[in-house]
Amino acid sequence: MKSEWWGRLRDEVAQAWAVAAKDVKVYYLRPGMIMFGFLMPFFMFFSFSVRREMAAAQGVARLLALTVFFTAAAAGPFIVPLERRLGTYDRLLAAPMSLLTLLLGKTAVGALFAIGVSGLSLLIGMVAFGVSIAQPWLLVAGMLLGSFSFSALGLIFGSIPTRNPGDVQMPSTLLRWGLLFISGVFIPLQEMAPLAQAVAYLSPLTYAQDLMNHAVLGAGLLDLWLDLAVLLVSGILFLIPSVLMHRRSRKLGY
Repeated sequence: MKSEWWGRLRDEVAQAWAVAAKDVKVYYLRPGMIMFGFLMPFFMFFSFSVRREMAAAQGVARLLALTVFFTAAAAGPFIVPLERRLGTYDRLLAAPMSLLTLLLGKTAVGALFAIGVSGLSLLIGMVAFGVSIAQPWLLVAGMLLGSFSFSALGLIFGSIPTRNPGDVQMPSTLLRWGLLFISGVFIPLQEMAPLAQAVAYLSPLTYAQDLMNHAVLGAGLLDLWLDLAVLLVSGILFLIPSVLMHRRSRKLGY
């Protein structure tokens, strides 16, 4: 029984990885992924940080949180509707794999993209500005959990029954901008009014930013285990509406 369980788990992981590897090869260089996933976080960081007195390490911590957030969440709203329009998504749904395995593979696409882009940001910060990482293991954990959580968030919009990526790009972008402005990315939590702090705690990006502060600066406002737990739990919770919406989309013929 145990060997059968491990064999089934191994097969599911292999299937999810096959889906992710296929999407990496096909979609990473598409204009939509480059614009919304690669260039957007850099443009936003430099537009908000210009003329602001900010230490190099603090800037790198904020840039890492931004890249993980925007890049990971960009894949689902772009890839899934495009595959529906091309007809390739129907073949994936007909494949001998569970819906959860398929969605985990799609989540891995955004997560891997975010890890690569944030790794590039980190390399630039370390080489160009001499930034050192206070807790490297925590940085790795934060990038992994943040990428997973935000990629699952983006997959919710990819689950909307439509074959046009433009139909979901607008609401997904509005949500990301909303989460960005209520989070403690550009305005530290300790400088916010009590009401603004209460709203900021509702955003998983707040915990990702605080975790990056722990990792890069060596200190954060919140407990680091709370940051890790929120990102893990939010990623799991984000998968639930994706599964439900995909089932509804299949009933509607999408």
